[in-house]
Amino acid sequence: MSARPIAVVTGGAGFIGSHMVDVLVERGYAVRVIDNMVGGREENLAHHAGNPDVVLEKRDIRSYAPDDALFRGAKYVVHFAGIGDIVPSIERPMEYMSANVQGTVHMLECARHAGVQKFVYAASSSCYGLAKTPTTEDHPVEPLYPYALSKYQGEQAALHWQLVYKLPVNSIRIFNAYGTRSRTSGAYGAVFGVFLRQKIAGKPYTVVGDGTQSRDFLYVTDVARAFLAAAETEHTGRIYNLGAGNPQSVNRLVELLGGEKIHIPKRPGEPDCTHADISRITSELGWKPQVSFEEGVGKIVANIDYWRNAPLGPGFDRAGDQDLVRIHVAARESLMDAASKHLYSHKIKTAARSATRSARGRARRK
Repeated sequence: MSARPIAVVTGGAGFIGSHMVDVLVERGYAVRVIDNMVGGREENLAHHAGNPDVVLEKRDIRSYAPDDALFRGAKYVVHFAGIGDIVPSIERPMEYMSANVQGTVHMLECARHAGVQKFVYAASSSCYGLAKTPTTEDHPVEPLYPYALSKYQGEQAALHWQLVYKLPVNSIRIFNAYGTRSRTSGAYGAVFGVFLRQKIAGKPYTVVGDGTQSRDFLYVTDVARAFLAAAETEHTGRIYNLGAGNPQSVNRLVELLGGEKIHIPKRPGEPDCTHADISRITSELGWKPQVSFEEGVGKIVANIDYWRNAPLGPGFDRAGDQDLVRIHVAARESLMDAASKHLYSHKIKTAARSATRSARGRARRK
């Protein structure tokens, strides 16, 4: 039996999860991976084949009982498993709530019964909705679609388990991760995966809107290092924003990749900019991004063969594709309504605060 400390990584055959496995193995951990292989690929862990300290269990996280043997002796649980993307969550909200909330509860119970030293939850910056930038952790939460809601409720469950059961928990709200092994499937899949698949096919890049929108892209190995730091720290019950703190435009990405581009309609309810305030994670965990945007893009271009056989979601083969139109229409009906309500609510709150200040001013003058 290995004397190495044990870590459980859920979703460990997926994009970020597989890089988490790499970091843990490099740091001397034995890793037990859980993945139902819906979004994960065995290829992502192929370089660990034959390593007895890396075990992959192909199961759904909702199938685990609290006393499951896989968690025995585990020091950390790093929880990435779940389902993502905006439009599918609008179409299948019950599935998202089940996987991302109840699935998280199953993992929390397993971690609690195993007596782990830290449970690190992969949360999403989508919980902020249309956020002010740079976005701090105390920014109001305003989920605009079921995926965002489900990830936020999963985070609330994790923090609740610390409050009630004293399970040490930290949560990391990821902004825009990119890197090798990213997905291409779905109209809301990672932009890097989509662009690389298009580059391989010799097709123009499908740029949403005018391409000036910027995202706080963070290379995946930096993401994995942040999660390790959140596991190993003495801090508990903390929420951390995770990004590079240096937004890059989609046009800049196209410039680095090289090639032609076409424009498709701007997606409703999406921000023009995402920008994480990373002051808390850098000060408390001593973490900081190491891979520049230019270096990161270079790394994924060097591994472009990974995307040759990756599935390309509907609507990315050509401009005007009917699947793309259908997806945008479906999203618009739901997200425009949610965004409008968000803005209306903000205006009402602002007006109420202004009225309160005016009333107080009049009372003082009297």
